[in-house]
Amino acid sequence: MLVAFDSKALRKALIAVVVAIVGLQIVNYAWGQLGGFLFNLLLAWLVAISFDPLVSALARRGLRRGFATTIVALGTLTLLGLFVAIFGGALATQVTELVLALPSLVLDIVAWVNQTFNTDIDPVRLTNNLNLTNQEITGLASSLAGGILGFLTGVVGAVFDFVTIIVFSFYFSADAPRIKRWISSWLRPERQVVFIKVWDISVQKAGGFVISKLALATLSAVFHSAFFYLIDIPYWLPMGIFAGVVSQFIPTIGTYIGVALPALFAAFDQPIDVLWIVIFATVYQQIENYVFTPRISTRTMDINSGVALASVFVGAALFGPIGAIIGIPLAAIVIAVFEAYGQRYEVHPYVHRSSR
Repeated sequence: MLVAFDSKALRKALIAVVVAIVGLQIVNYAWGQLGGFLFNLLLAWLVAISFDPLVSALARRGLRRGFATTIVALGTLTLLGLFVAIFGGALATQVTELVLALPSLVLDIVAWVNQTFNTDIDPVRLTNNLNLTNQEITGLASSLAGGILGFLTGVVGAVFDFVTIIVFSFYFSADAPRIKRWISSWLRPERQVVFIKVWDISVQKAGGFVISKLALATLSAVFHSAFFYLIDIPYWLPMGIFAGVVSQFIPTIGTYIGVALPALFAAFDQPIDVLWIVIFATVYQQIENYVFTPRISTRTMDINSGVALASVFVGAALFGPIGAIIGIPLAAIVIAVFEAYGQRYEVHPYVHRSSR
């Protein structure tokens, strides 16, 4: 059986394939060159919408939006500057000591496991697999020895990324109404309304969510750091900050991860401190759930813990540690849009009966 091909159709198909391949290569090359910058723009937009509730509140009081954005930005940078001025040296020193102490902690854990469970784990091989050799640790510690601020400013790429995020986040926040109007002008009138509603939902839900999480993380870090200092936990400042941030931005298991690391160091220094850490974490969790969270998160979005945890893992897999932090706000935006425009139906009585 013979199959005849139309020469013109075949030629058009081949041209289309070639154009598609060339276009894909161009897109791939452009993404390779601009991917970092586009990701910085995404971070800048998230920063802008995160602080939009504060900027909008000042704007409603009669301040120009640009001036309101300046006040919020200067206030945030002032608080960060005060933190660095007061705790920057201690934090840099403790982080350096913490990094240097990691191999010893791993050796202590391996020795305890071998003795308790009668195993034969090779600590040298384990530290090599974890890249915790003396050479690796010494190199990292020497980088941190100059202080966190000095380390960041010494890396030109990091400084450029930081400046890019700050500049564009200020622009996205100060000129948000103008940006919305400009984008809307390229859409049909009926689509303009949908776009503005999606934008407002994203700002309201994600912005409020991030603000509430930052506030709760700050409170948690302050209380944990103070408690770790009182009971003399090694490296109390980075441990407290770690516990506060992780407990808020890694749902469900974040609280346990946040206190697990300081508990490990305490177990091989003052074992009784492990009990105090567990008691404090339990009490503080109840205070946070019933006192802090209802007052801070009353107007923010509640995300299913499974979805939030999945968004953390997906964000970390795509963009690293920063992706783990921005994963939940992005998920909040998507869920808010679906809740606003998705269609739900009445649950069938059979479903009610079978789900009990």
